[in-house]
Amino acid sequence: MSELSVVIVGGLHADARKAAVARLLADVPGSVALHHDLATAAAGTVVRTVRDATGILDAGEAPLVNDCACCALREDLVPELERLADAGQTPLAVVELWDSVEPKAMAEVVTAGGLTVTGVITAVDPALVLPYLGNGDDLADGGLAAATTDQRTVADTFARQLEYAPVLAIAESPEADDEDRELLAQLHPTARQVPIGHGDLAGAPALGAFAQDTAGGLTVPPPRRRPFSPLAEAALAGFDVESAASAQHPACALLPAEADAHGVSTLVWQQRRPFHPERLYAALEDLTCAAARSRGRFWLADKPDTLFHWDAAGGALCVESVGPWLASLPDAAWEMVPPVRRAAAALDWHPEHGDRGQHLVFTSPGLDRDGLERLLESCLLTDAEYAAGRDAWQRLPHAFDTLLEV
Repeated sequence: MSELSVVIVGGLHADARKAAVARLLADVPGSVALHHDLATAAAGTVVRTVRDATGILDAGEAPLVNDCACCALREDLVPELERLADAGQTPLAVVELWDSVEPKAMAEVVTAGGLTVTGVITAVDPALVLPYLGNGDDLADGGLAAATTDQRTVADTFARQLEYAPVLAIAESPEADDEDRELLAQLHPTARQVPIGHGDLAGAPALGAFAQDTAGGLTVPPPRRRPFSPLAEAALAGFDVESAASAQHPACALLPAEADAHGVSTLVWQQRRPFHPERLYAALEDLTCAAARSRGRFWLADKPDTLFHWDAAGGALCVESVGPWLASLPDAAWEMVPPVRRAAAALDWHPEHGDRGQHLVFTSPGLDRDGLERLLESCLLTDAEYAAGRDAWQRLPHAFDTLLEV
């Protein structure tokens, strides 16, 4: 590590997050952790601390920016990391995010500042996954809002923290059972899970076995470096901000696959027929409450050119337009579309509808798969409605206009 590496460690599970940071500081000699405490924002400042494995090295305050604690964090973080890089005395800076700060924004800020993010880690207590996914309270109600305008909930914030990170640091949790661990695995099946408490490695001996040199004599090899723990290896493995963003974009997201184990199920529902807007709107509450977590993309018959994002957790649903389907764009506009999205569309292209389609994923303990599929199917256009064609579809009631504020 010839230059400063930056790893971002976040998560609403504060005890797990702090344990992960402590593990990294212990495992990587010379590493330091930066933390901005947004809990002091009400007093007009954000408190910054820099510490190593032995304790606090430096502390300071950053003023609020536009009455926004998160904005103050963005303004203060990069200069602090640059100072560490210029000093050249630490190989790894661990950015410990405050509870509700999401890693995606901070990874993009650090990378845009010209620094190297080598890892993004979300720390998780498996026993708390379901309670947090089911918590529809506003962050502000628990003193966790990052700004006065912050309208996020505990559930949706936790879901994004969990699903963005390629590495999950798993806390030892006697309360966690097989269902808890299975839920975590199905929510983010591609994540590398690293137990926080299993990072201890005995240091390699300073002197290895004697080896014979070319002259036939005996020589002592140089001392071997202590190998990194699995968590430290994950922190230094490398991270691509653009790929991470693509993996979360509704048009090409890496959604979970079908699964059913330990009382937890994931239903992947895909169809080429559009939704009837009025029937889908009437079913939103039942669909939202059917699973602990659901997400994906969908299309409405009355808005055939618009790709919609489905994002539900904690009994609350966010539906938003995320731009056009590729099939609705002129050929010349395709060059402006990221290659990863073009590739995703090509893998699932329909001769009539192109990349338009329904791709929704529901994950939950005790999931009523059959009932959920029946409800979803009932929201599609009937054969007669489908046969009437697009001109007729666009005359259907625009039931989502109020929700979408169009």
